[in-house]
Amino acid sequence: MSLYDPEKRGKKKVVLTEDGTATLYSAEFDECYHSTHDGALRESLHKHILPAFSLAETDKEELVVLDVCFGLGYNTLATLHYLQEHPIDAKVKIYSPEFDRELVASLTDFDYPEVFAPFAGIIRQLAEQGSYSDEKVKITILFGDARETIPEIPDRIDIVYQDPFSPKKNPLLWTREYFAQIRAKASEDLILTTYSSATPVRMGLYENGFLLYDPPGEEVRPGTIASKKPLKLKPVDMELKKQRNPQAASLRDAMFR
Repeated sequence: MSLYDPEKRGKKKVVLTEDGTATLYSAEFDECYHSTHDGALRESLHKHILPAFSLAETDKEELVVLDVCFGLGYNTLATLHYLQEHPIDAKVKIYSPEFDRELVASLTDFDYPEVFAPFAGIIRQLAEQGSYSDEKVKITILFGDARETIPEIPDRIDIVYQDPFSPKKNPLLWTREYFAQIRAKASEDLILTTYSSATPVRMGLYENGFLLYDPPGEEVRPGTIASKKPLKLKPVDMELKKQRNPQAASLRDAMFR
């Protein structure tokens, strides 16, 4: 059973979100790349970058980020924007799986928010070459199936932006087995951010030994933060959830293959 439809992949349209920034609607997944309610830029900053960098251990030589999936590049570019305003000593390496090469190649023409204007040259190089590097940051787009490219990442991952299309539309990037791949590449102080608070997603993380928390802040609708170590956040009691709902279960690869 195929979950993907290459014939629809090129069928996209621009959608304006509530914070005034643009995203795209994908006909292949029948979803937008960002929450139109939260706003494309606001979602990237408040669901991923700000919580991740407020919790991550940044006092190291290298900080490795996994941005799942690259899409329009908002999470990666918002990370660059954050680092401009909050410099850290670590060199930041960003890996981002993406199977839509044509989308990435088209990004030089996308109408990004003004805060991304300083990164026009980086966007151009990513669109043309799929990678960028300078003395402070290295970005690598991993073209292909994320389930195949993530295990090949040569570094331990410190931050994960878990941001593919939704579990209903792209379930293979939300299964217990997928999260096992993430854990296998995780550093001991990994921080994972995601917009999803769905029970099957949380079960998949929990069954892989992650501790789960409600994210801080009220700027966007809440998702989930996962970690291998305890955090000073409000924990999600998954054992209580299992007691209240014995049918609660993670998504499994076998359901979709």
